[in-house]
Amino acid sequence: MKHNLIFGHKTPDTDSVCAAIALSRLKNSLGEPSEPYVLGSINTETEFALNHFGVEVPKLLQNVKIQIKDLDYERIKPFEKFQSVHFAYFYMNENKLRTLPIVDSDGNLSGIITMKDIAMSLINTDQKHLCTTYDNIIETLLGKRILKFDDIIDGEVVVASFEEKTLRRSDILDKNSIVIVGDRFDVIRYSIEIGVKLIIVTGDLEITDEIMNLASENKVSILSTGYQTYYTAKNIMLSKYVQDIMKDKDIMMFFDEDYLNDCKEDIEQSRHSKFPVVSRDRKYLGLLSRNHLINPQRKRVILVDHNEMNQSAEGIEEAEILEVIDHHKIGDIKTAIPISFRNNPVGSSNTIIFNMYTENGAEITRDVAGLMLSGIISDTLLFKSPTTTQKDRHAVEELLKIVDIDLHKYAMEMFKAGTSLEGRTTEEIIYQDFKKFNLEYKNVGISQVFTLDINQIMSRKDEFVKLIDDITADKEYFLIIMAVTDIVNEGSYMFYTSGKERLVKGIFEGEDTFQGMYVDKCVSRKKQIVPKIINALKLIRQ
Repeated sequence: MKHNLIFGHKTPDTDSVCAAIALSRLKNSLGEPSEPYVLGSINTETEFALNHFGVEVPKLLQNVKIQIKDLDYERIKPFEKFQSVHFAYFYMNENKLRTLPIVDSDGNLSGIITMKDIAMSLINTDQKHLCTTYDNIIETLLGKRILKFDDIIDGEVVVASFEEKTLRRSDILDKNSIVIVGDRFDVIRYSIEIGVKLIIVTGDLEITDEIMNLASENKVSILSTGYQTYYTAKNIMLSKYVQDIMKDKDIMMFFDEDYLNDCKEDIEQSRHSKFPVVSRDRKYLGLLSRNHLINPQRKRVILVDHNEMNQSAEGIEEAEILEVIDHHKIGDIKTAIPISFRNNPVGSSNTIIFNMYTENGAEITRDVAGLMLSGIISDTLLFKSPTTTQKDRHAVEELLKIVDIDLHKYAMEMFKAGTSLEGRTTEEIIYQDFKKFNLEYKNVGISQVFTLDINQIMSRKDEFVKLIDDITADKEYFLIIMAVTDIVNEGSYMFYTSGKERLVKGIFEGEDTFQGMYVDKCVSRKKQIVPKIINALKLIRQ
């Protein structure tokens, strides 16, 4: 059973990462296999929280596009290349297969064969020379082992229809002969005498002790078959290796990690009907056909801490969204069927997930409690944000009973770890918590940077303004605002796209407008900055 993929937005913060981990633990406890992921690198604050509670960073998820591995392709058992054509034919016939994958002893794809390949091999290939195993000949002719001295039988097939003296005179037989013979015991003795490669006795005749002893002395392999000489001669070539007739060049195959949209056209336009699926190291996995493209199995995803397409994983439109758990404004996520959509006006997604644990009577382990607590105090700025609700406070009170730590001390250590900008580029700083919004039909970007030392930003003010202007132009934004939030003083310094002073003045309602302007008591992007921008843009449209 495939697991659910649980992840937050493209710019992972403490709330979204901890929410993904906590929710995946809850889902697994409820019998829904799930795994948390992140869509980008985590910040230093989140790293601090994960390390403090001994939890590993979730795996990085590049996208949720449909891949070949998501399709319900046929897991047809492959044949090894040294098995017989005869065995392959009966296996394909019994299982109604038109194409059979061939692998080496390590499971790597070597080639493919079809029924047509088997038929054409009986017409176009050399019907005299045979190189195969003793056991393959036994299997093909339903034979019985008499004497075996060689595993590999490599020689020329001869039907001994002449008398023994004729064979002596003509030198038809030699050490490389594979002799098919009936009850011609003089011919059998002669064949043993010259040391042929193999003697196949037809008609299920009994081999005398004299013949057995002579063959043993000369180390000549013998097997018998119940088939008559004609049938034996007609079918012995089916004992050759399947590798001798398989197609091993220009095979249209696909890697399991390939994206369906990248392969679909090639599959639909190909004259072939079956396509091998292999891993990156060429291990055979199965066979794909056009029918498997009709209803592809989409990746099953649960979104936390976001519900907008441009904030979610690449390829989200190809995924099956099962559930959304968020505390932001309702965005543009669309689904084909009704889903569980839990959107509550609280300060943190982890508050919602804490309530889900309570509703389900699920145990909260200390590490999960610590992560949920970290997410709540991060998003509410230790209850200083106007987004804070009584539900957030209650959740933290209950979680503290499990983790038993000094809340204020832990919060300050976490904030300190998260606000350190040492050694980081302006681009890394602005994108560490950057969200794109479509507000009143305009693309707006809002970056939020938390700090305990505004001088770290002010000393590089010109660099940040230039970067904001470059991103605005390159990415076709209408407006970008970088809010540098002072956690202690509960306000934010605003940097914005140059030339938008009039708009920014309208957003923050009469404040003096300049790069780095301070807006007191403004700490929430969701509840304060976004609504203000929407109102200002509406006034522009009027």
